[in-house]
Amino acid sequence: MLRVIKKGFHSFFEDGPKVFFKKAINYIRWKIVKLMSKDHYYKDVLFINGCTIPAPSRYRVDNQIEQCESSGLYADKVNYDALDPNVVKYYRSFVFYRCPITENVKKLIELAKENNKTTFFDVDDLVIDRKYTDTIKYVKEMNEEDLKLYNDGVNRMNETMKLCDYMITTTGALQRELMNYNKEVFVNRNVISEEVVSISQDALKHKKTNNDKVVIGYLSGSITHNPDFELITPALLKVLKEHDNVYLKIVGLLDIPSEFDEYKDRIETCKFVSYEKLPYLISTIDINLAPITKSIFNEAKSEIKWLEAAMVKVPTVASNYGAFKESITDGVNGILCSDEKEWVKKLNKLIEDSKYRNLIADNAYDHVIKNNVTTYTGLPVSEFIKSKLKKSIAFVLPTTNISGGINVIIKHANILKKAGYDVTFINMDKPDENVINNDGEINVISKENTEFKGHFNKMVASLWSTVYFMNEYDNLDDKYYLVQNYETDFNEFGRPDRLKANATYNMDNIKYITISKWCQDWLKEKFNKDSKYAPNGIKIEQFPFKKRNFNNKINILIEGNSEDYYKNVDEAFKIANKLDKDKFVINYLSYQGEPKKWYKVDNFMHKVPYDEVGKVYQSSDILIKSSILESFSYPPLEMMATGGIAVVAPNGGNIEYLKDKENCLLYELGSIDDAIDKINLLCNDKKLREKLIDGGKKTVESRSWKKIEKDIIMLYED
Repeated sequence: MLRVIKKGFHSFFEDGPKVFFKKAINYIRWKIVKLMSKDHYYKDVLFINGCTIPAPSRYRVDNQIEQCESSGLYADKVNYDALDPNVVKYYRSFVFYRCPITENVKKLIELAKENNKTTFFDVDDLVIDRKYTDTIKYVKEMNEEDLKLYNDGVNRMNETMKLCDYMITTTGALQRELMNYNKEVFVNRNVISEEVVSISQDALKHKKTNNDKVVIGYLSGSITHNPDFELITPALLKVLKEHDNVYLKIVGLLDIPSEFDEYKDRIETCKFVSYEKLPYLISTIDINLAPITKSIFNEAKSEIKWLEAAMVKVPTVASNYGAFKESITDGVNGILCSDEKEWVKKLNKLIEDSKYRNLIADNAYDHVIKNNVTTYTGLPVSEFIKSKLKKSIAFVLPTTNISGGINVIIKHANILKKAGYDVTFINMDKPDENVINNDGEINVISKENTEFKGHFNKMVASLWSTVYFMNEYDNLDDKYYLVQNYETDFNEFGRPDRLKANATYNMDNIKYITISKWCQDWLKEKFNKDSKYAPNGIKIEQFPFKKRNFNNKINILIEGNSEDYYKNVDEAFKIANKLDKDKFVINYLSYQGEPKKWYKVDNFMHKVPYDEVGKVYQSSDILIKSSILESFSYPPLEMMATGGIAVVAPNGGNIEYLKDKENCLLYELGSIDDAIDKINLLCNDKKLREKLIDGGKKTVESRSWKKIEKDIIMLYED
């Protein structure tokens, strides 16, 4: 931002106001386009909605998202039938709400487990097993075709539930039953959203009072509530008979018993209304009814009717059972009834005493507004979700193109993933294709097309430029910089990048780690930075040993990017160009740069897949490596693994494991003749070759990744 402001001042004074404002407008447009062009978000939780009914989905998806975000967890939602399993890399956890199993749901859960992501199953009703649903009167009365479809949904939901790691539900009764399927079930009761609070407060402002009549309301919800209404039918009939000023308002689907026909002029029926209109509708009644018949299925139901009525200061009379019994304090913020006698008695008191009615309503409102709104209740469920997430670690990469340094990071990532970490690569380049390797697959997210919001426990910079992205990201705990080289010297003198690179080694908010003793030394000597060290390793099976025959033409291998001056490939070719062409074949392997015109190359191998690099080493006898600067030089080690011999100019990144005349031959950097003499000596001295090959095998064995996995994990542990 500071850089943009400085450029703005410069443009204003140098180009003039007219040009400045034109540039400013173009910059703003560019920023808007850039922000809008993001294809993905990285967040903490994805809610997958499997319920087609709007009201439950609002409470268990939208409201829980609001709870999470009010407590620092970023969340998204998607309908289960639009689910793409590939979204697994953009979220740390997944909450499946009433989701029946589908191919994509199952695939996402499988991928989540493979990638150490956490899955939760959320349900607010016992619709997860036929042993519960078969007891419902409405279900028993279904025709054969509808029952088959309904039962299929129950069975498929049961399958999804059993695949998930943990469960979230709404009531204590539900928790007790669900613990038969999962030992960790968290209760997150239904609450009111910020939006509904706002609508309800507006409804309160427009609420009208009619002292001439008392309206009792019953909001059915669905046809399955017929038995609940039948429970209070005798009590309601007595109340209607006793009080001429009592009216009944029925909302939703309900078969009104014929006994109410004589009171039909005092009964109003209403259709379902949207949630935005519901508070205004509830505010037109004076007493809210919430009866439920006793059954294991009903005991698990939520107290939503009480919550919604309380928000517009309407008292609720409910059955002394299930969630209502758990939430309501009888005679304080609601009324609880156990039998017909209590229903009649307590309804009469509310009808006859408006002050008492208002007191209960006010108390209910005060309780719910403080204890049952998303903003005030999100912390417990957010903490539960967070407590079940695996440690997340992100490696910020300049590119996913294969190189020695990238290969090291890929190996570290695989080791951490195996140890249980949720591992992500953030690629500073555009492509977001996952990195697939022999050890598995690592998720890659492109910085360019993703907006990052979710939390990382750890983030690891891997090149000086990636440090700046890491420092801009606030939602993480620990920052690491995996130093693999002195990157200041990647740039020639006079270039601004030298200063920026150098600055990254002197930051107080970063934990420095390295795979090079040389890097550890100069971090301490130059910058007074302590760093943790773990040795670099090699996957031996990827570079199988092959016995060489030095009787025929000798194959020379040169490896490195010709465009990077510190790789010093030019010197290797100055050596190779002087070798006898009748005795030697020159092979060149490069991941990036191509041969320069003066390079004498017999075989050029460009961008060879890393899995096939071992074959390249096997096909050569001697490696010439002339790098000026490297933190850890892999090619000599890889050559040793395949049974070849390395002729190398020593530098800080290779003398850690190279021993002259024990596992290699070292030549003096810049001395072409010295290197040629060493190559000729190898060709003529069989005993020396055997000694170096044997020494190389021992060096490689000591560097096996399997032997140093614990050291790698400890790099990232405090």
